[in-house]
Amino acid sequence: MNYDTFVDQVAQRAGVPSTRAVELTRATLETLAERLTGGEALDLAAQLPKPLQLLLRKTPSTEHAQRFGAAEFVARAGQRADADPVATRTGIRAVFATLREAISGGEFDDVTAQLPRDYRDLVEAATTTGAALRRA
Repeated sequence: MNYDTFVDQVAQRAGVPSTRAVELTRATLETLAERLTGGEALDLAAQLPKPLQLLLRKTPSTEHAQRFGAAEFVARAGQRADADPVATRTGIRAVFATLREAISGGEFDDVTAQLPRDYRDLVEAATTTGAALRRA
């Protein structure tokens, strides 16, 4: 999946303009990079378009996964995207649903395996029929 298609799908799923989808995607992937181990972030990045790969780049000081729950994930992503919690949750769900389509099923499973149960509400939308694109 190319970058423009990724952003367009996030925009459709979240019901936001493309410019807002870019912000929500950036915020979600940067926060996800903090939550994943360095190796997993690299594996995920390898399957994404170049502009998205850069968002998942780890440094030696961020090689280890930070441990924080779903509420903190939403708070961090919301702060990055300058969005309220409802819009942030919607955006995160849209990004996860789009990731599910953009990467291999095995890689998606590897990513979600690193997330605790309280992320279920954010990630499950990616595996249900509700993740289908909204049709106009």
